[in-house]
Amino acid sequence: MSLREKIPQDLKDALRSKKTLELTVLRMLQSSIRNKEIEKQKKELTDEEVIEVVAGEIKKRKEAASEFEKVDRQEAAQQEKAEAEILMKYMPLQMSEDEIRAEVKKAVTGSGAGGIKDLGKVMKIIIPAVKGKADGAVVNKIVREELEKLDQG
Repeated sequence: MSLREKIPQDLKDALRSKKTLELTVLRMLQSSIRNKEIEKQKKELTDEEVIEVVAGEIKKRKEAASEFEKVDRQEAAQQEKAEAEILMKYMPLQMSEDEIRAEVKKAVTGSGAGGIKDLGKVMKIIIPAVKGKADGAVVNKIVREELEKLDQG
């Protein structure tokens, strides 16, 4: 079953079991997917494209949660985190930091990077390799750490 088929099915299940938060999140997700289909002038998005939409929605929730925490609105922050958690069900299994680091080391070696100045070169290689499986901010942090080691070494 593709993600495009799974989401409406889960939405029906949430409706039957009266899970209001899940229902709201899934309706929003379906709407975002439809908007992306209209934007790309496609009848249906591929699973990869759906994952991109889901990842974007998760990123929005995490950013909103951190903003709510900054202004001491814990209840709203918790709501955003709960929504992000629901959306995580539709993402592929996330890579561990060690797995990301191993991929980054391969990318650094493959690009011939000599230091932090080659960040862009390495990111061009690593991002397609971990797309959807790792948080971009974590990947960026690890790439910077590895490149800084090269600068010092």
